[in-house]
Amino acid sequence: MRPVINVENVSKLYRLGEIGTGTISHDLNRWWAKFRGKEDPFAQIGSTNDRSVNDGSEYAWALKNINFQVNQGDVLGIIGRNGAGKSTLLKILSRVTLPTQGFIDVKGRVASLLEVGTGFHPELTGRENIFLNGAILGMTKLEIKSKFDEIVEFAGVAKYVDTPVKRYSSGMYVRLAFAVAAHLESEILIIDEVLAVGDAEFQKKCLGKMGDISSKEGRTILFVSHNMASVKSLCTKGLVLHNGMHGFEGSTQEAVNYYQQNSELNQSVNFELGSPNIIGNENIKILKFEVGSLKGDYISISSGVYFECTFYNEKANINLDVTFELVNTEEVKIFHHGAFVSTEKDSKRGIYTIKGQLDPYTINAGQYKFNVIFGENQRYLLFKESEIIGFEIANESFGSNTEILPGVLRPDIPYVVDFHT
Repeated sequence: MRPVINVENVSKLYRLGEIGTGTISHDLNRWWAKFRGKEDPFAQIGSTNDRSVNDGSEYAWALKNINFQVNQGDVLGIIGRNGAGKSTLLKILSRVTLPTQGFIDVKGRVASLLEVGTGFHPELTGRENIFLNGAILGMTKLEIKSKFDEIVEFAGVAKYVDTPVKRYSSGMYVRLAFAVAAHLESEILIIDEVLAVGDAEFQKKCLGKMGDISSKEGRTILFVSHNMASVKSLCTKGLVLHNGMHGFEGSTQEAVNYYQQNSELNQSVNFELGSPNIIGNENIKILKFEVGSLKGDYISISSGVYFECTFYNEKANINLDVTFELVNTEEVKIFHHGAFVSTEKDSKRGIYTIKGQLDPYTINAGQYKFNVIFGENQRYLLFKESEIIGFEIANESFGSNTEILPGVLRPDIPYVVDFHT
């Protein structure tokens, strides 16, 4: 198989807390260094991309010295914690942004689905955006027409195809965007974890389609996901990123094992407003997320678990909801449950705290992670953070059996035994 993607020593440097390149003095220093054929002076002092530590540096490497190749027909799963550099790498491969250092060679047309709304013009209808995306990929109008009905049927948006996409829900947006990316004639398909916005049935449909275009059509796929089960079922290779650096590359199972064994998840995260590494976006900023034992010094089957999230909300006068997802190492969702913070369109700009708990003898021993999702009216996604923290429930013996029992639940059931002659 011939390589269709070649990445050599790719690095990306960002200045924290700034829009643009920074101050005039920094720009002049950069220009003078470039004029003399020297390295960017600020690229020498950039710190590694570890958002949990504020080392005082103005610059951070989102990616540092990334090297890999992808052959035609490969399905590469790119995994790593939030902030590991996965999305930055995909943006470089999609030519949305340029690397600070290094070289990439991509052979073939690339269709990308990086985030909700990527590649769509909000004022245009679904129909017009399909033709726009096809034209960007270099397809003729006749070629796009031949795929049009298939795209609309797959996305399930026939009723709204002549409606401006700015009126679509996030789920409709993603369904149409994926259908366009998967059906138009590109040699390379790049998918970020936006599929998490869709429902479970559509996610399954998308994974099936990606499997078909890889195995039957020989197209190359780069797939970023936090769902290890999806990565293992779809991908032929795995690449693990850690703090913007190359962590591991190998078979899918080896990559998933490496990622899970080296996952350094904390039981709590704390940030202050204005912190450069704070978790959030223009809608929500997470100040604290903590998990602990309801009783005792550590979390066990009999201790129960409490969880608490404190966040700053920027969206006033909406129905704000928060949903918590608990997943295990196999990416099985133990629960997906939340609550409305405000129900009368009376949310306020400011700090909210929401608390919950799992009673003793609910969840079995093992390692778990929390995802947290903020929404409006349980329809519009405001912010999602996957794997925000992780924790372990310690095992407890059951009679003389000290092994971890099978199953997700570990209830303490008060059985009643009757004997009849």
